Amino acid sequence: MTTITIPTTPIGTLSNAWRECVGTGRMNLALRADYQASLALVQREIGFTHIRGHGLLSDDMGILRDSEGVRRYSYTYLDQVVDFYLSIGIKPFLELGFMPSLIASGDDTVFWWKGNITPPKDYADWTRLIQALVRHLIDRYGLAEVSTWPIEVWNEPNLDGFWKNADQAEYFKLYDLTARAIKEVDAALQVGGPAISPGAAQWYADFGDYVLAHNSPVDFISGHAYSSRPPEQIPFGVYQEFERPQWLLDQFADPRRMVAGKGGLAQLPVHITEFNTSYCPNNPLHDTAYNAAYLAPVLARGGDLADSFSYWTFCDVFEEANVPTSIFHGGFGLLTHRQIRKPTYHLYHFMAQMGRDVLAQGEDHLVTRHGDGRVTMLAWQPLTGTDGGAYGSADFEHRLSIEVSCGDGAMTMVRRRVNEHMGNAWTAWRELGRPMSPDRHTLDLLEEASHPVVEHASYIAENGCLRLDLSLDQHEVTLVELIPMSPATHEGLDDGRLLGQHV
Repeated sequence: MTTITIPTTPIGTLSNAWRECVGTGRMNLALRADYQASLALVQREIGFTHIRGHGLLSDDMGILRDSEGVRRYSYTYLDQVVDFYLSIGIKPFLELGFMPSLIASGDDTVFWWKGNITPPKDYADWTRLIQALVRHLIDRYGLAEVSTWPIEVWNEPNLDGFWKNADQAEYFKLYDLTARAIKEVDAALQVGGPAISPGAAQWYADFGDYVLAHNSPVDFISGHAYSSRPPEQIPFGVYQEFERPQWLLDQFADPRRMVAGKGGLAQLPVHITEFNTSYCPNNPLHDTAYNAAYLAPVLARGGDLADSFSYWTFCDVFEEANVPTSIFHGGFGLLTHRQIRKPTYHLYHFMAQMGRDVLAQGEDHLVTRHGDGRVTMLAWQPLTGTDGGAYGSADFEHRLSIEVSCGDGAMTMVRRRVNEHMGNAWTAWRELGRPMSPDRHTLDLLEEASHPVVEHASYIAENGCLRLDLSLDQHEVTLVELIPMSPATHEGLDDGRLLGQHV
């Protein structure tokens, strides 16, 4: 059993890096009702600062148009999307991609929705498009607002599936011309890259060397992090093994590590603009309690290494591998279609209820205190595995003990639990026969099953200390809230006179 002694003096401040950004399916999807309802729920209960995804410049957004040889920049859809984002308190993190077909140098595409991955035929057309775009955004929303939206040049150019031939020299050319074009509009705008995928850390060093040699503008370094091994394909899905959670944190540290000593680049903000366990949008692990327990230490510690790390993605309204065939299908989202909460959603919701002052932190817990004296503890069951082997499942029980210095008063404990059976709609869906298209009654059952189990009790401290013994079930993530309690006086009340009450 782990014993956690919680001091009264904070050891630090909880970083907000875990909710500085969240990922999304392509921008056009933000016009859909299910998407908007999902993001509104996420913002009410978690509250991310930025949102980042693909497809800003793809043809289905209609920004670059041609009619009878006349070209026009159109912001009909873009304005609707950005207006919606801002109305619910989230800002765009703009990813410039993919290439509009009118100015693309080839027909190579990625995803079911065919994002064009080729360089522009004429870089002058590209830079005019970028400058027109940012000028429009400034005119509509104001420089003070738009300057808080990071602008990332392209997505994973180290992969030939996202940038033709993974041509590094061509990407650096795209980056340099794009960054200069943006800064020419206004120097206050934030621009960065290279947004690389895992396994190519040398690109950070090469990028640093390039921008220093060419005096290219750069305000942040960005990259992606995943911890899954190669997939085993099954019909409409995949299975994968995983490295340990530390593998993700090591990737968060790569950008600064690889640009260390390069003209101060290591002091720039680092944005991990995508991360998750699996990089596949059809891995059933995403829907499970295991995924939440696996990522808990990453959320607790990631802010030490990156200024933001963006969970990929907030909901399953997502179509890179075609339209999903089942409500649970291993999608990236914190939410399924129709706003069913997954266990990892609750990990984020629990983090949103933590305090500012960090009192204790370890391999299975994070303890904070709020300004009003409440103590909140996020605890999870550590998973098993070794550096050399695939990361595995956890034991069926994990025990820990909490000792809190709290004076001699009374305290109320409220505990919220999510594990393989509690707060787990995926388990309920499996027990209901895995319906692909649930009827209304089944959706209601899944919604009900998706909420954490809540436990509560009151305690009296002894000798200025309160001790709680907790047992976590397999793959559990739990939030414990300790609330100072001053009982009110209700004259004449005697619970002992109520049948069944022996207080």
